[in-house]
Amino acid sequence: MPQPRSVAFIGLGIMGLPMSINLVKAGFQVTGYDYNTQAVQKLAEQGGKAAGSTAEAVAGADAVITMVPDSPDVEAVLLGESGVFAHAAPGSLIIDMSTIRPDVSRALAAEGAAHGFRVLDAPVSGGEVGAIEAALSIMVGGDEADFESARPLFDVLGTTPVLVGPAGAGQTVKAANQLIVAGNIQLVAEALVFLEAHGVDTEAGLKVLNGGLAGSTVMARKGEAMRGRRFQPGFRIALHDKDMKIVTAAAREAGVAIPLGALVAQFVGALKAQGHGGLDHSALLMVVEQLSAQES
Repeated sequence: MPQPRSVAFIGLGIMGLPMSINLVKAGFQVTGYDYNTQAVQKLAEQGGKAAGSTAEAVAGADAVITMVPDSPDVEAVLLGESGVFAHAAPGSLIIDMSTIRPDVSRALAAEGAAHGFRVLDAPVSGGEVGAIEAALSIMVGGDEADFESARPLFDVLGTTPVLVGPAGAGQTVKAANQLIVAGNIQLVAEALVFLEAHGVDTEAGLKVLNGGLAGSTVMARKGEAMRGRRFQPGFRIALHDKDMKIVTAAAREAGVAIPLGALVAQFVGALKAQGHGGLDHSALLMVVEQLSAQES
């Protein structure tokens, strides 16, 4: 299969915009579309091409990448009358890099194949920093030949593109990723509140903890901001709430128990219900403080 050179990028948010810009810098012809016209303009300023609709963006593209918030958004972008399946060239590579339900990914892959498209689900991990630095972990579900066709794109966007199985498998692995990340943030938050209650220098405490078995990417990237109660996103609570609903539903469907994950999912949901959906997911620290009757 020929490797793509022209790319339509649908969804230029916190993740999508820097990802699309990295593709431009790597020499790909990138046409972007988003409801946010300012984001489209920022892509154009970096050498990309602005489109006024999904249909316009995908016209003539070898590959289409979607990066939108949730399952219904992906369905609308791909299946709508002015969507990708209705206007992209048959045989195009369709890569959904959103984080959505695995069953929806499987259904969209089947629908895409019926229209003559090659569809991959390829959600990412690494957050805004990973998107900007082109250091994302990319979990791909789909056909091996299609994965190899998409590899030049993945190699620009991340450092760890891995084919993990057939359609929907990428989303399943991403659900597991979000389960681990939420649990890790929760434990870092609990450790911080615990250390503070005992008067420990938390900067030194986190430094030594991160040098041992307790260390993690979450602690390295989020620890300092959590110490300072700086919860600017990053990755918003509202999105992690959506992701935790995906993993808890998928676990229930498979008959798998995730007791700790289910508890953290309730904490994430509680923060969103309190009106904190726009904060970074490291704001789980606030729940620990509430339960401990501590004040920031």
